[in-house]
Amino acid sequence: MGAFRAGTVWRWWVAALCAWVGAGVGVVGANGATARAAEPRRPNVIVIMADDLGYGDVSCYGATAIETPHIDALAAGGRRFTSGYCSASTCTPTRYSFLTGTYAFRGERTGIAPPNSPAIIQPGTVTVASLLQDAGYDTAVIGKWHLGLGGPDGPDWNGELKPGPLEIGFDRCFLLPTTNDRVPQVFVENRRVRNLDPADPLWVGNQKPSPDHPTGESERASLKMDWSHGHNQTIHNGISRIGFYTGGHAARFRDEDLADTWVEQSRAFVAQHQANRADEPFFLFFAAHECHVPRIVHERFQGKSMLGPRGDAILEFDWCVGEVVKMLAEQGLTEETLVVLCSDNGPVLDDGYKDDAIEKNGDHRAAGPFTGGKYSVFEGGTRTPFITSWPGTIPPGVSDEIVCTIDLAASLAAIVGQPLPADACRDSFDVSAALLGHEGAAGRDHLLQQDNGQSGSLGFREGSWKLVRHPRGKANNRVVEKPLAMTSVPEVQLFDLTTDPGEKKNIAAANPEVVARLQARLDEAVAAGRTRP
Repeated sequence: MGAFRAGTVWRWWVAALCAWVGAGVGVVGANGATARAAEPRRPNVIVIMADDLGYGDVSCYGATAIETPHIDALAAGGRRFTSGYCSASTCTPTRYSFLTGTYAFRGERTGIAPPNSPAIIQPGTVTVASLLQDAGYDTAVIGKWHLGLGGPDGPDWNGELKPGPLEIGFDRCFLLPTTNDRVPQVFVENRRVRNLDPADPLWVGNQKPSPDHPTGESERASLKMDWSHGHNQTIHNGISRIGFYTGGHAARFRDEDLADTWVEQSRAFVAQHQANRADEPFFLFFAAHECHVPRIVHERFQGKSMLGPRGDAILEFDWCVGEVVKMLAEQGLTEETLVVLCSDNGPVLDDGYKDDAIEKNGDHRAAGPFTGGKYSVFEGGTRTPFITSWPGTIPPGVSDEIVCTIDLAASLAAIVGQPLPADACRDSFDVSAALLGHEGAAGRDHLLQQDNGQSGSLGFREGSWKLVRHPRGKANNRVVEKPLAMTSVPEVQLFDLTTDPGEKKNIAAANPEVVARLQARLDEAVAAGRTRP
């Protein structure tokens, strides 16, 4: 297959002409009549979301203790953002915000989802997937979900898992249903647990199913990876998890095979799309698990970094990126596909398992120059790698514009020409021009940053100013290179990120008028229920 599907060359020239005459401007035909500008060019879209990957964890963002050649190549050929963010410093709220275009604190049950969480995003909610589906895209999510499944009583693990991704815009899904430090260790394909044997039903609960049920506490000596805190319940594959489950043995996966599975399923989706719907574009949400705990990578990556299992997981994620890019080349889709690489939150080292993440970290700064990481509203919690690549369309370069994963809903809708309902995606801004590298294009002028949503802590960035608000006077994971700990902090802090990107010097007392203005703007944004005009 050639680099372009039938008609793409023509669409490219039309799109280029429309861009030259200006968005929305008609084209004068040979008879002097003004014709309606052609529909915008519609690329395939792949969003690759890492898990717990920090700003400083990849070499194109300054890492020296580890090399990520595939991510570096993606950045070198596309746009690398120095102020690219996710909207929350934990996984479930960021994924909610990415899909819905609405800050997670506005929703219900949007904190870190437990194993038996019902579907958090309800049918009828406009999502980035439903917008692209309505635009004629073939849509799939492959990888970590962690947004709940099923009705109000939670998942029916032995029956139909509905509602789920297929009810909010995805045509296909192949999921790790929660996150891998939580039970159960099974795959969900569309609405069913894959390979589940009815004679061995799957049970998932919050309490021990029997007094003699093996756990990380009772069988600690047998574990192949010991726990440090919290991850000491049901054991699978020599690793204890959060939560309890029994049965479903034929459906259980091996941790070491997760990355390979996501790549294989992605290849299958794209190949099937090309065979059946090649005249239409596709959208793939590739939701990796690296470098979330437990960090149990495939054997070919074990011990390959100097940073222990966490570094090995970063190498495995980099390989995944390379496989996705190679897949596009093999299908002749490189110049037809917009790839966005991001992370769901910043880094954490000791997150429940004794995997030498701290002991082998050395001088590596997972959050780069920033303070804080996962669970934190300091910059390191939400400022992460953010790269856009569309060879032949996005000019290579580096951008300092502020963009966020929450903006992908409005921005992708704009790129493909899909109208955005007025009451949907309430905090998603159209920053498509910045994502596509248009000269002089601006990103967003402000951004709210939240943690898991339970502490009430919020960050608010406006230009170079950063307001940090901790109502309880406590911050978690402020120093990533140490064990997780809550530290005392002032309830309100102000930083100038231009001169102090590491948020080391609180200048609130010297700038009371700035504090008052940002406090008022933050309160207004929360109370208004939306920030999108």
